[in-house]
Amino acid sequence: MSSLPRRVKSQAKALTSEELPSFLNSSSESEEEEEEWKPKTKTTKKRCLPKKNEAKIKKAAVPQPAGAKKTVKKVAIKEELDVSLPIAPVEDNRIQLLKPKEEDVGTKPKSLNQKPEVPKKMEINSFQEKNKKSLGSDEKPSTSVPVVGNQVKHEKREEAFAFDEPPSKKIKLNACPEGKPVKNLGRNKIKEEFEMNWDIVQALSDITNVEPWVCANLINLFQEENTIPFIARYRKELINNLEADALREMQQSLEELRTVARKTHTTIEKLKKEGKLSGCLLKALLNCRTLEELDHVSAPYKTGSKGTKAQRARQLGLEPAALSLLQNPVELNLFSYIRPNTKGLANIQEVETGVQHILADIFAKDKDTLDFIRKLCQQRYVSIQSTLAKVSSKSGNEKDINKFQLYHEFSCSIKNIQHHQILAINRGENLKILTVKVNIPDGVKNEFCWWCVNERWRPKQFLKPEFMRILRNSVEDAYKRLIHPLLCREFRSKLTSDAEKESVMMFGRNLRQLLLTSPVRGRTLMGVDPGYKHGCKLAIISPTSQILHTDVVYLHSGQGFREAEKIKKLLLQYSCSTVVIGNGTACRETEAYFADLIMKKYFAPLDVVYCIVSEAGASIYSVSPEASKEMPDLDPNLRSAVSIARRVQDPLAELVKIEPKHIGVGMYQHDVSQTLLKATLDSVVEECVSFVGVDINICSEILLRHIAGLNANRAKNIIEWREKNGPFINREQLKEVKGLGPKSFQQCAGFIRFNQEYIKTFCSNKKTGTELGSRALLTKAGALGKKKSKPRPCAWRQPNPLDQTCIHPESYNLAVRFLSLIGGNANDIGKSDMQQKVNTVIEREGLEGTAKRLNTTVHTLQLIIDGLTQPEGYDIRTDFDKPDFKRSIVCFEDLSVGAVLTGKVENATQFGVFVDIGVGRAGLIPARNITEAKLSKVKKRRSLSLGPGERVEVKVLNVDIPRLRITLDLIRVL
Repeated sequence: MSSLPRRVKSQAKALTSEELPSFLNSSSESEEEEEEWKPKTKTTKKRCLPKKNEAKIKKAAVPQPAGAKKTVKKVAIKEELDVSLPIAPVEDNRIQLLKPKEEDVGTKPKSLNQKPEVPKKMEINSFQEKNKKSLGSDEKPSTSVPVVGNQVKHEKREEAFAFDEPPSKKIKLNACPEGKPVKNLGRNKIKEEFEMNWDIVQALSDITNVEPWVCANLINLFQEENTIPFIARYRKELINNLEADALREMQQSLEELRTVARKTHTTIEKLKKEGKLSGCLLKALLNCRTLEELDHVSAPYKTGSKGTKAQRARQLGLEPAALSLLQNPVELNLFSYIRPNTKGLANIQEVETGVQHILADIFAKDKDTLDFIRKLCQQRYVSIQSTLAKVSSKSGNEKDINKFQLYHEFSCSIKNIQHHQILAINRGENLKILTVKVNIPDGVKNEFCWWCVNERWRPKQFLKPEFMRILRNSVEDAYKRLIHPLLCREFRSKLTSDAEKESVMMFGRNLRQLLLTSPVRGRTLMGVDPGYKHGCKLAIISPTSQILHTDVVYLHSGQGFREAEKIKKLLLQYSCSTVVIGNGTACRETEAYFADLIMKKYFAPLDVVYCIVSEAGASIYSVSPEASKEMPDLDPNLRSAVSIARRVQDPLAELVKIEPKHIGVGMYQHDVSQTLLKATLDSVVEECVSFVGVDINICSEILLRHIAGLNANRAKNIIEWREKNGPFINREQLKEVKGLGPKSFQQCAGFIRFNQEYIKTFCSNKKTGTELGSRALLTKAGALGKKKSKPRPCAWRQPNPLDQTCIHPESYNLAVRFLSLIGGNANDIGKSDMQQKVNTVIEREGLEGTAKRLNTTVHTLQLIIDGLTQPEGYDIRTDFDKPDFKRSIVCFEDLSVGAVLTGKVENATQFGVFVDIGVGRAGLIPARNITEAKLSKVKKRRSLSLGPGERVEVKVLNVDIPRLRITLDLIRVL
């Protein structure tokens, strides 16, 4: 595997080696538009882009690999079932899959690394003679410059991909469970719609710090409409085993780059129609990587603008003088430009000022100059400062002003400032309470001015003192009037963008933790929605989520003792020993009421326990159309009690009914881009539902629509098909559903489960067919998977034991071969015998050896092993925390410094974690008190933090009774 990244990295550089841009495809929009403000110091690499054009031409000159292509096609059909990873859309519907793997693992990666073939189009740093010979012209580069024979063959064979053509449906639906195209993908030319002077693969790699070959693979996967859950689980080889969070972040960055490209070309077209587009301006626009740069370059040319000082000077005809001062100052005579009757040219001072404005404009839009000043700022102490606004201090609301007390006199380096501090400062500035500015030290200006005069813009000939004075003034004017404001905007924009992204990602992590809370199965639950005047709403639900009883009791209006009898009667009647209380209004009083009864053993012989659960979004859901459809005869107030109980019984199934942003586990969620927030949270819900999986024959429509590859219409069609034709027997039947095409089937199939006992019972009752040996069934299913034609009805109605696992149908034939290798039977899936047989083979041959023998990858084999050995009904949520059940209550006044308590995490933020310790107010564990040593080593974590639902042991550090604040220290995670 080590050779793969090296080779693909080398290939990916070919994608970035083009001076003349390759057009980018703007297929999506994003509200997060900023990119890193840190300069890309290795600017020479950006000019290696001609390799992209080279790829196009090499496509024509491919006589050699014709045989190879045929071989590849045969092998792909022979080995794979549904090769669905459309790595590169190709002519003749061919994808290089297995052959490249066998040929290239040998000497090719080595030769590619030894001879940097990729930068051969780099005119700035072409570091080999043979590379220079291959340059040709930028417009029409040569097809390849191979030195080694194998290398030549590889170069041409790779260009068999037809990047200009959309993939046919057949290719899009084929799947490659073994991930063979991993090497080819990294080298593919990414065909985009809009052309820029930078390469999208390299730009994405620079932003995300991910290898270029992974970026190239991911761009192709997203272009082929693959979902994040599908990529994260079934395409690990192609993405270097990245997690879903990282994939989401890369997807957002990719959309930001495409947004810049799209808006750049919109601006270019507009300027072209207005006749304002020059060659210099076009180049400057195509170099823009962020919307800030684009605005900086295009602002003077916007319709309705009075024009900049430089534009007005150019209209007066002073541009030749400005250029002459830099190129040929000896022959320059500024007095010849004086026109006494023309404003701006009336005297020598006005002429000098006009020249100065033109030079300042040239300096401020020069890419090398901007890169230098950005690099300089990176090396110096640049700070952001906030102070109390003068207006707000006089007329502002004192309560609001006190909220920002920490930021009245605040200063911090832009490198060290925390994300939540940025969001707080921005909110204070929007409320007119704070004044914010960026401080760039004077040393930056001095060094920048010296460098411009003596290095970058040093005249080619001797300058007279008066010309040197104009040059120095121009540099200072460019810095003060143009570059400094640009830098400040960039810094603020970058800090805000990063803070918003982190806030959204934190919300996503909290939401995932909440959705994956371990369900409490097999219990009858009483849900309580607390209230004062309108009473507490009760709902008792069965272990299967059926509503058994609903009622209203008035616990806080002097009728508590009488209502206790009613509650006891209900609990005994339905054998319910678990009470779930919502954390809304009157929660504390309701909790104290039940705790008192439990301590007095009032509900004996039942051993009753209770827990507190968040009711965020329950009231919104109770009046939603989904709730009306699900519980049509129930009062909306009682629906919320049902929802509260179901949140403990199956949190995922219940919480997906609520819009994620209403669940309330975020930070500054109203200050961030709502489009980005919704997209991220919806993606997290899709990830959680998909990874947990759903039983297709019993799940609700609302849950089904969140499976990867499905939407509301497809979920509705699946439910309608189920109601009309009875339960699904196997995954292949999903193809009969209206609107569920092969691509949708590929994306969703691996996340849909089938209860084999239920299906066998149904099949025997309906006499749909006789039982066959599981191996024969799987062989038939595997054979059917290779064909695009409709399967035979007799096999179509047969259950497949592999449908209860996480194994994708594209890997069924591989699973059959593995079962044959270990001597296992598909009917033993999840049993100890299967685990023993798998362990025996893996211990003897090793995981990599077994994968090589089956001609697959380690990741795919591991997924198959997991699917075969996981017990029936396995749920990934069993590894997560369950609700914290209690029998007693502690009061706020009972807390003392040094007391050790247990609690449950309610919410996680960037500055700390809020923990419910059962006193009615959540305590805060500051981020500095959460160290790696205190976190559990057993649980795999995505970050150094805790998530909602985790149980912790804490020590009280401080109790602030007037402000109702509790500061805690983390002892350990339970």
